[in-house]
Amino acid sequence: MAHPLPVALAELGDRSPQHVPEAHVLQPAVERELALFGVPGQAPPELFHLGEEGVRVDDMYPNLRGYTDLAFTVPDADALGECDVVFFATPHGVAHALAEEVLNSGARVVDLSADFRLKDVPTWEKWYGQEHGAPGILPEAVYGLPEVYRSDISKARLVACPGCYPTSVELGLIPLIEQGLIEDQLLIADCKTGVSGAGRGAKVGSLFAETADSFMAYGTSGHRHLPEIRQELKAAAGGKDINITFTPHLAPMIRGILATLYAQVPGQKIEDLQKIYEERYADEPFVDVLPAGSQPATRSVKGSNVCRLALHYHEDTGQVIVLSAIDNLVKGSSGQAVQCMNIMFGLEENMGLQHVALMP
Repeated sequence: MAHPLPVALAELGDRSPQHVPEAHVLQPAVERELALFGVPGQAPPELFHLGEEGVRVDDMYPNLRGYTDLAFTVPDADALGECDVVFFATPHGVAHALAEEVLNSGARVVDLSADFRLKDVPTWEKWYGQEHGAPGILPEAVYGLPEVYRSDISKARLVACPGCYPTSVELGLIPLIEQGLIEDQLLIADCKTGVSGAGRGAKVGSLFAETADSFMAYGTSGHRHLPEIRQELKAAAGGKDINITFTPHLAPMIRGILATLYAQVPGQKIEDLQKIYEERYADEPFVDVLPAGSQPATRSVKGSNVCRLALHYHEDTGQVIVLSAIDNLVKGSSGQAVQCMNIMFGLEENMGLQHVALMP
């Protein structure tokens, strides 16, 4: 998915919980400057035409008026090297060009793009349609799902934040897979999201006249998040392949994801399944397991870093239905990135993330 800020840098200063990181917001470089970082021509064309240098952040994002006087600038290796942590919220391919230089300077990297999520280079190149620009540092990238990789994240130099759909699907299915309850079957992930999943760019498919009073599937023959989901479910299964079909849908709303997940677990009781989830996420600050039979709504997580889960079970057929609701822009993107940063620097994990969901 696309992200609103091209590149954001944060200096943690004294690293105390009371210290609010100072941010520097950077515009992606022009083509010749990318070439200086050793990966000429691999960034997508739109990278070179943003023209945002000098534009105040609060001019582009008026909701930030009174909170910052920062302006967009062109990335500079020396400036990046002075930071403690660099966030890449860029189109795929950009972090490939800059991340190694940043890491060599001593800074840590949290990448919100897909550049380091997939561990297999040929798979990444197949789904993203370009050569992988940084295979040398890929092995050290830690997948940024704290509920699974918290310990690894705490020691990581490079964290690859999960996609929005994968976050909702993985948190919904991993407890069943870890318990060995899902084997030799086709799982179904039926997911819906709002138009913000496509970013802020002007696209016909995101126009109000195209999305209002309408509902449609997309990426049905193959979505880039599918190999990421398969990779992480396989890891949860101890290396065994998990077969899953994933179909995303565009709903007439701005933000949010509701994933409806189907699996066969015959011979179970809803009370036992509920206990599995409650125990698995008992100590997780941003996963809320609702009472069995609940119906989580996307508006119940709007603006928050929380994933809300609910279980339904049909004893006659053995089918379990897991509902997973997140805000695609927070737990599915920027909030999870901040959560990872907090873990990396030994801060309180919920620092800066204790926002109550906005209702109605």
